[in-house]
Amino acid sequence: MDREPDISALWAEAERFPDKTYPVDKWNPTLCGEMDVLIQKDGTWLHEGRPIARAEIVRLFAKLLRYEDRGYFLVTPVEKLRITVEDLPFRIVDRDGLTFVSDQGVRLPLGEAHPLMIDVLGDEWLPRLRVRGDLWARMTRAETYRLFDAVQIETGEGCVWLTLEGQRFEVPLCEGGK
Repeated sequence: MDREPDISALWAEAERFPDKTYPVDKWNPTLCGEMDVLIQKDGTWLHEGRPIARAEIVRLFAKLLRYEDRGYFLVTPVEKLRITVEDLPFRIVDRDGLTFVSDQGVRLPLGEAHPLMIDVLGDEWLPRLRVRGDLWARMTRAETYRLFDAVQIETGEGCVWLTLEGQRFEVPLCEGGK
């Protein structure tokens, strides 16, 4: 049976501990069902078809998010609820040098912990950056243009090399996207 969590308890948690991080990769609760949460392709989070108006709740849900077995889940020590994600759960909305900024305000320095990949869909190149674990952020169209305006690109077999801020990065091309 699907079970919705107590939203008021989540609001209280989000307001009391806005900067708290959670060890979601270490929690292993059993699947409790599905929660009517959808992350749209543009990064908008919906609950029961309506945008989640409180940014604190979106930030809390983002911290409780995990990807496994081809699905996205909100995870607590005692609950695991499947949610729906249209593309990727996060967006890259800004860049300062080699550091990218997600729509949740997370700063992601380009490198081994936060590699860049490019999904290729037809003629379209859609860059993404790892946030944590197997959670990725899609670059917005504006950030994609900014990135490609700022880099030198060399193409090769199955990857490209981008030179940004004087550093060269090998970036895999993923046919068909994630």
